[in-house]
Amino acid sequence: MEKNRILVVEDEESLLKLESILFTSKGYQVTGVRGGNDALKAIAQDAPDLVVLDLMLPDMDGFEVCRNIKENPATSAIPVVMLTAKKSSRDLEHGRQVGADAYITKPFKSVKVLEVIEGLLGNNSAAGGDAV
Repeated sequence: MEKNRILVVEDEESLLKLESILFTSKGYQVTGVRGGNDALKAIAQDAPDLVVLDLMLPDMDGFEVCRNIKENPATSAIPVVMLTAKKSSRDLEHGRQVGADAYITKPFKSVKVLEVIEGLLGNNSAAGGDAV
C-alpha cells in the first residue's frame, strides 16, 4: 500500500523535525518546508495528500497559504491542518474562513494530531498499521 504524503510547513526547525519524526514513525512520507512560498511551490510540483501548516511564517502567513491551496481547483481537495500557537477564537474563525479542515493549537498532543490526520486521510488504523 502506498503511504500517504504529508507536507509540513513550519518555520521553527525543532518543530519541523519533531513533526517529521512523528509522521514518518507512523509510515507517512514527509516533506518539510519552512515558508509559505516554498509550500506553494512544493504543492505545485508534487501535490501531497495532506498539509500540516503553521500560521506564523516568515514570508506569507498560513492563512494566505491555506487560501491559495483552497482557491486553486487543482489543490482545493487537499486537507489542510493548521497547527499553530495562535489560540484566539478570531484566529480559529479565520482558519475556517480560508478553508482549513482542522485547527490544532500548540503545544499539541501527538495522539490528537495523528487522530485528526488519520481521520482526514481516511486511515482508520490509529495504531499505525495499514488500513484494510
